[in-house]
Amino acid sequence: MIKIVTVPNSVLNSPAQPVTKIDDKIKNLVYDMEEVLIAQIDPQGVGLAAPQVGISLQIFLIKPERNQETEVFINPKILEVKTQNPSPTTQNVKSPKDKLEGCLSIPRIWGPVKRANKVKLQYQTLAGETKTQWFTGLKAAIIQHEMDHLNGILFTQKALEQKTPLYEEENGEFTKVNY
Repeated sequence: MIKIVTVPNSVLNSPAQPVTKIDDKIKNLVYDMEEVLIAQIDPQGVGLAAPQVGISLQIFLIKPERNQETEVFINPKILEVKTQNPSPTTQNVKSPKDKLEGCLSIPRIWGPVKRANKVKLQYQTLAGETKTQWFTGLKAAIIQHEMDHLNGILFTQKALEQKTPLYEEENGEFTKVNY
């Protein structure tokens, strides 16, 4: 099985390349990525971008809930964003135990990141069909996080830019990281 790469792997800080042909190699990569995503338990993964498995291609998957189907996005582009209220990842964040963003490539680090709560995304499906669709709430936040991966940006960079705290988790306890 393919493995998740972690910081400071350079693939995580480099823009991913477009997929030029959706062939069996790409389909197998997506199936392998889905296996890896589903296997993530502590913490549970809700999204995974190809750079996170060491492959610099514009592909990501989302699976906000265990019982939901995995959604595949190839060569995605955010066309529009809207923010009416705080996104679910930043709403009412008062302590580390509230909703925080994390990343499978940065184990045990968490932080609030301001995200738009509605995004219009154009992408290709695994079947090669081009779609344009609006996503809201948690899905919108996950998509923005995964799009950042495709652009070589990590959520910790966003937190630093937004001057929000980061927390390290150890044995279920959260400690503020000084940076």
